[in-house]
Amino acid sequence: MNNNQIAGEWFQYAQRDLESAKYLQNMRPVPIEIICYHCQQSAEKNLKGYIALNGGQIQRIHDLVALNKVCLGYSPEFFVIEEDCIQLTDYGVQARYPFNLGLNESDMLLAIKNAERIQAFVQSKVSGLL
Repeated sequence: MNNNQIAGEWFQYAQRDLESAKYLQNMRPVPIEIICYHCQQSAEKNLKGYIALNGGQIQRIHDLVALNKVCLGYSPEFFVIEEDCIQLTDYGVQARYPFNLGLNESDMLLAIKNAERIQAFVQSKVSGLL
């Protein structure tokens, strides 16, 4: 498999996570923690897809800030999504377990916006390369 194919798979899974997060908003009660988790996962997979596209080694980590730093090595423009990465990182692990994170609907909506911004940015960087 070449870098484009590997990256394409990461981007497909990232899209599915974001679509799942949006779909789950229709449940009652709304599973806020799970939605936030899917948003983090979408961002993680978009960043890993970009790393794969550039031939980089995919790390088995969930830290979006660390992954974004790797992406910064390929393009300094990745600084524009740093805050989005910071806001989503904790949802990668903490939201998977039954700990009260005190999340509310505004946290969930912000997580979706963060994930959408990261996806849009990464896709703008890879447009025409896949």
